[in-house]
Amino acid sequence: MKIENPNAKKELVNRLKRIEGQVRGVQAMLDDQRDCREILQQLSAIRSALQSVTLGLIEQYTLECLLNSREENPIQRQELVKDLIQLIGKAP
Repeated sequence: MKIENPNAKKELVNRLKRIEGQVRGVQAMLDDQRDCREILQQLSAIRSALQSVTLGLIEQYTLECLLNSREENPIQRQELVKDLIQLIGKAP
């Protein structure tokens, strides 16, 4: 699957760039020997942001692969659904 929607792709990339900045911030916090509670708060925010990106990608997968699929064969459509379920199961 490829993300065909340029707006959706741009939004996901922007979110990932923000997450990258947050991770760098946590690295700096560790170097600065900041309080563990502050670091854990930031890590929690990163985890939440990653979950948001994951859900956005799942949404695009659903829209582009399942709903817009040209696949008429019900068995292959079921395989796409099973694949999505497996991917969701592996998501954080």
